[in-house]
Amino acid sequence: MSEFRQKCIGKKSLVGSFAAIPHAVAVEVMAQSGLDFLCIDWEHAQISRDTIENMIRAADLHRVPAMVRVPGHQPEAIAAALDSGAQGVLVPRISTAAQALAAVRACRYPPQGERGVGPGRAAGYGYRIPEYLAEANARTVVAVQVETAEGLANIEAIAAVDGVDVIFVGPGDLSVSIDAIGARGADKLNAAIRTIVGAAIAHDKTAGIFCASPQPVGQWSAVGASFFILASDTMFLGAGAAANHAAARAELERDERR
Repeated sequence: MSEFRQKCIGKKSLVGSFAAIPHAVAVEVMAQSGLDFLCIDWEHAQISRDTIENMIRAADLHRVPAMVRVPGHQPEAIAAALDSGAQGVLVPRISTAAQALAAVRACRYPPQGERGVGPGRAAGYGYRIPEYLAEANARTVVAVQVETAEGLANIEAIAAVDGVDVIFVGPGDLSVSIDAIGARGADKLNAAIRTIVGAAIAHDKTAGIFCASPQPVGQWSAVGASFFILASDTMFLGAGAAANHAAARAELERDERR
């Protein structure tokens, strides 16, 4: 657990997944699958702050690092996720260097940042504040998600921001923002992703990307990405149910033909 940030910034290949089902049981099931980490999706899932803390507890139980994708840029949301014990945050819709710097400062205690000190779960409810303060800056992963045309245009400046650990591509929103949706926009989107990954690597940042299926992982690893979020618990649930239902129907059809 304590080595998670070092693995990220050391560009060790990591494959995690989004946790969107707001229940500790779902986290425990995902945590036992062999994933390198989980990213609790506070941005797009119906998850409350107290549920986030319980989901992090469930991940901790199985020694799987849990990050949180926060709803936006608010320092209060970032602090809430980290105070709950998250190993890091993924900050969405970062489009400028100023926004990236603000995310870093919200994650780090002074003098590197402006995070407030509180007796939350991460600090042992006050029992471990000095110990937590001594190690938190070095252990907290700061990942920023680039997913807009403006972010693409500013990627060199974003990637140059000191304290950013991971530059993470959100292909879905990026495709919409740069008008590269679907098959007709594939080449344009791929070129944009390569630009973002290339800038991250050039500035010695870790490059990451969301992959809806396993196949693109190898493609983006080949150009330098090493931090992958593969689908989500809801996507795995849906895909598994659909595949097994189809297989069961096929068995019934074979039986009917006999």
